[in-house]
Amino acid sequence: MDKILIIEDERRIARFLELELRHQGYEVMIAYDGKTGLEMALEEDVALVILDLMLPGMDGMEVCRQVRKSGSKLPIIMLTAKDDVMDKVRGLDIGADDYMTKPFAIEELFARMRVALKRTHEKEEVSELTTGKLHMDLLSRTVRYGETEITLTKKEYELLEYLMLHKNVAITRQELIHQVWKYEYLGDTNVVDVYIRYLRHKIDDQFEVPVIHTIRGVGYMIKDE
Repeated sequence: MDKILIIEDERRIARFLELELRHQGYEVMIAYDGKTGLEMALEEDVALVILDLMLPGMDGMEVCRQVRKSGSKLPIIMLTAKDDVMDKVRGLDIGADDYMTKPFAIEELFARMRVALKRTHEKEEVSELTTGKLHMDLLSRTVRYGETEITLTKKEYELLEYLMLHKNVAITRQELIHQVWKYEYLGDTNVVDVYIRYLRHKIDDQFEVPVIHTIRGVGYMIKDE
């Protein structure tokens, strides 16, 4: 079973999470300050980190930043007592995989953990995604069509990666917002359509091939050629 690292200075909350996670069958490690938590995240064989934002010594933002700076793709779910959209955006921009505001339902945390762990396991099983002549190298994070490399922004890459990981499945705009943008987007899901247009310009239009399909009333899908 996966080992989970809890970095939380409120011992009552840390103990509650530990008991609930152990009940679900997870192994659990706990750090009560940011510096210790960072050392454990980098040195221990853990599958996911539950990271509090407000920590003594080194706050959660800096812990997350240092983990990503090391090159680690370790899934991180950030916890905070603040319900501030800008805090969420900042945390996700520096590399957190998800964000939850206290208090939260433990069942929702479990669900978000399952999604994060599933994505990690899927990436561990494959190093390259392919559909027709379109190839994504998940290790180098490069994309090419045939022998031609395609330059994508970080968000364009993540959107294409999610669609290719779920080939032949119609993905809703709402799911793409949650899984790619990682937070409850304030406003219209039109942002998905905008980035789909970016991808189509760089792939479909450039190589004159229909890669990304619109599923009317649902969202988008990449099909096996």
